[in-house]
Amino acid sequence: MEVILSTEDLCRDFKIGDGSVVSALKGINVEIEKGKLTVLRGRSGSGKTTLINILGALDRPTKGKVMFKGKDITRLSEGARDKLRRHEMAFVFQSVALMSGMTAYENVNFGLRLARYPYDKRDGRTRECLAAVGLDKRMTHRPGEMSGGEQQRVAIARAIAHEPSIIFADEPTAELDSGTALHIVKLFKELVADRGMTIIMTTHDPGMMDVADRVYTLEDGEIVE
Repeated sequence: MEVILSTEDLCRDFKIGDGSVVSALKGINVEIEKGKLTVLRGRSGSGKTTLINILGALDRPTKGKVMFKGKDITRLSEGARDKLRRHEMAFVFQSVALMSGMTAYENVNFGLRLARYPYDKRDGRTRECLAAVGLDKRMTHRPGEMSGGEQQRVAIARAIAHEPSIIFADEPTAELDSGTALHIVKLFKELVADRGMTIIMTTHDPGMMDVADRVYTLEDGEIVE
């Protein structure tokens, strides 16, 4: 078992309006295996989004460590964390966050530009990734001309394009119907099986548990069995 990402006694506190402190995460210890689909499961407010944001270097813990490829990334400067996210990580959000004025091709290609992917390889890589998610015939369509499932597939193509070490997907199926949601999760499984990708996904849908290689369940900021 090769662990690509892990935490050590991770805690995250937030101050609220009256000055009191709310503990969103309480001593979290997880290990994420390379080349696996790991699901963080829990109801709204359980802490799973807070956890995935810290794992993805979008937020810092109050206490504890996040180890990525053997390095404590919680101690990195903001510039180093930006570089880490740009080159090693990718994110798929519930809202897909595509550029509405750009075609599917342009959205993926733009992501490669931001990641500073070699210019002479961007066109081929863009087409390859859209084909991988079954959208090779929809490249010239804009998000408004696509279904919710197609938009999420464009977001996934954009996420995998720069060949990240790990993909974070925060409730990627929450706004999709059950059939489309299962199709998206099946796509994640194919990316793991065929391309050796490492994916962490949050969900509150118990129907997604069967496809995961590992499931961590959160309740009130703690991991429960």
